[in-house]
Amino acid sequence: MSPGRYIAAGAPELAPTTDPNRSRRRLEEAELSTPAQVAARERVLASLAGAGSALADRTTAPGHLTGSALVLDASGGRVLVLLHAKLHRWLQPGGHADGDHELAGVALREATEETGIEGLRVRVPAVDLDIHEVDHGDPLGPHLHLDLRFVVVAPPDAVVRGNHESLGLRWVTMPELEELADEEGLVRLARAGLDAVARDGT
Repeated sequence: MSPGRYIAAGAPELAPTTDPNRSRRRLEEAELSTPAQVAARERVLASLAGAGSALADRTTAPGHLTGSALVLDASGGRVLVLLHAKLHRWLQPGGHADGDHELAGVALREATEETGIEGLRVRVPAVDLDIHEVDHGDPLGPHLHLDLRFVVVAPPDAVVRGNHESLGLRWVTMPELEELADEEGLVRLARAGLDAVARDGT
């Protein structure tokens, strides 16, 4: 695999777009490590072919695109997780695309909003894809998040300031995350992200 590229907020490549070809490109280039994830990618690409630009709309049923971020410290050794205010679970930052098909930009935006860290950079390509059911208690009812997941790296002087979406934030090592996490998908994401950054030599 080629080394990843690390992009700061404001770069033209991350500009919001309603063009579904952008999310298709991000999905196709993602570094996925298991047959199950490759199959998930084909499922999401089929949904994208059917729904087009609407797949980035949070009201699209039975599922819609989201972007998540594995936030790593500057040393590449610790992961930042947040205690989700509604779900009461330790998770990575992430959220709805809200019409934006630049999913790397979505992941970076969500990471910045939910951690308060200035100067984050997002790595492309993505390192993980997860399809999971959620129920926010809204009129849409239970639905799927088609979640493309990216590594986001913090600067050495990162200052964490959470927002209303979390009850707390913690930097954790991989062994600590394995103890803390209650879902395999987060652990898989962390392993993939740490491996990718190690390969990149950053």
